[in-house]
Amino acid sequence: MHIPLTRREMLSMAAAAAALTALPRITFAETLGDITMATITTTDGTEIFYKDWGPKDAQPIMFHHGWPLSSDDWDAQMLFFVSKGYRVIAHDRRGHGRSAQVSDGHDMDHYAADAFAVVEALDLRNVVHIGHSTGGGEVARYVAKHGQPAGRVAKAVLVSAVPPLMLKTDANPEGLPIEVFDGFRAALATNRAEFFHAVAAGPFYGFNREGVTPLENVVQNWWRQGMNGSAKAHYDGIKAFSETDQTEDLKAITVPTLVLHGEDDQIVPIHDAALKAIKLLPNGTLKTYPGLSHGMLTVNADVLNADLLAFVQA
Repeated sequence: MHIPLTRREMLSMAAAAAALTALPRITFAETLGDITMATITTTDGTEIFYKDWGPKDAQPIMFHHGWPLSSDDWDAQMLFFVSKGYRVIAHDRRGHGRSAQVSDGHDMDHYAADAFAVVEALDLRNVVHIGHSTGGGEVARYVAKHGQPAGRVAKAVLVSAVPPLMLKTDANPEGLPIEVFDGFRAALATNRAEFFHAVAAGPFYGFNREGVTPLENVVQNWWRQGMNGSAKAHYDGIKAFSETDQTEDLKAITVPTLVLHGEDDQIVPIHDAALKAIKLLPNGTLKTYPGLSHGMLTVNADVLNADLLAFVQA
């Protein structure tokens, strides 16, 4: 049944539409107390989803997630730090989670620029940036390229991070051969759902190790985050995290930087990453964890959170 609109109703709808087009750069927001989830739009028109929890005048900590996940992978850290009185921010990388599934820009330069767009929109200062895996590469590029404005960056943390370079080259003979990453691309293109489940149920959390009991809820949460993102972003992101040489980024980071890595990391082997990164950082501290996996932030959150807090407070 068609119910005709009155003139007053039509005018109200027109006014509402006009108000929507006049919204500021933060284009969507739901706020409950000190919890905000919103989006910003970057200069190239990409909508980036972010979370912003805690007192707005508190020390800010910004979290950068790994491939192919979302800001949800930081739940254990965000809840921990907000309970300690910090302001915590995390965004979904372009093409991941709830951010726009754009076709292009899936590289470290765009990743870092998108993070800076969130920082600018919220006018964050004295920020501690914490990145996991690919997010660690994002942090390294961000601090090296966008960390110079006075007061923006306080400290950085690289957790199980990909820098300086994962790929085997003449200059990096200890790296992984290109065939490994070609295999990732082939598996993703053939059956992304099966590939993602296999990664989470196996090497990511060390659930393939003898005597380790897999946690199916953790596997499903990893799978959920991955499948919410764009296959194109994930496919292109393999090149970004494996072939980006971040040697110069690490050399350019002068703020205190903590490097944390599990000694049984099967995704980003410690000898190809942390043990090289610490030699390049001018102001770095290294801590390694015997027997811990690439996903230690989730399955060993109590240990990692305590070490992160000690560094932030130092």
